[in-house]
Amino acid sequence: MEQLTGLHFNRLLLTGAAGTLGRMLRPRLKRYCQTLRVSDIAAMDPAAEGEEVVVARLEDEAAMYELLRGVDAVLHFGGVSIEKPFSTVLPANIVGAYNLYEAARRHGTKRIIVASSNHVTGFYGQGETIPAHVVPRPDSYYGLSKAFGENLAQFYFDRHGLETVSVRIGSCVPAPEDRRHLSSWLSHDDLERLLVAALSAPVVGHSIVYGVSDNRTTWWHNDQSRHVGYRPQDSSEPWRAAIEAKQPLVNPKRPEARYQGGAFVTLGPFPFAGQE
Repeated sequence: MEQLTGLHFNRLLLTGAAGTLGRMLRPRLKRYCQTLRVSDIAAMDPAAEGEEVVVARLEDEAAMYELLRGVDAVLHFGGVSIEKPFSTVLPANIVGAYNLYEAARRHGTKRIIVASSNHVTGFYGQGETIPAHVVPRPDSYYGLSKAFGENLAQFYFDRHGLETVSVRIGSCVPAPEDRRHLSSWLSHDDLERLLVAALSAPVVGHSIVYGVSDNRTTWWHNDQSRHVGYRPQDSSEPWRAAIEAKQPLVNPKRPEARYQGGAFVTLGPFPFAGQE
């Protein structure tokens, strides 16, 4: 995709660079900065020209402080990205989020773009269309951790003036794969457009934006965040006929068909460690 803007930073930080979205974003983000610092705990490709590769655990306070040194803005895609027991979600998604924000505050970083999730509002019905500023209704420990992250972002803006755009990502895959994706799909190109808008908007405070393409059917709208300047250009509509033909309708009484969170609303509970 063509470069979207003249936006250019000295150093951007991408956490979660070994993840699915991190690997996709890494070559795209390099166009917007002199140096791209990428971080994860999983294996990453070696540093290319203009890159810095840093292995750092989000729950390691000292490591996060060093990771944020010299960073102009952060794209935070690190952490546990699926439903897991709370003991697994806690270190990276909750303690790690705090460590990231505190390190950013101490270094004077001005803006963080956070990969939040639609699972913050997963217990709203699929028949509803909701704005960003509804009461959170997390559908999972994962969604709960993302709701914490949004509250953390609000606190750091109100208390310290650190700006954040929390992006409630829908289903960000190359192409829609099922009926749920017809409403929740976010194309890779639209995600890039959203991130560039979030980085370049003059003032964002703490803004919550749904990461969704311009789909004909939708559960979310971004009317309250138009100031961020995100204008999606892709749509799930070209895939609708094929998906509806191959995937039968799910019983509407089933939880995954009733609620926006889909299968996440039925995952768990998880046994305690050592419990059979």
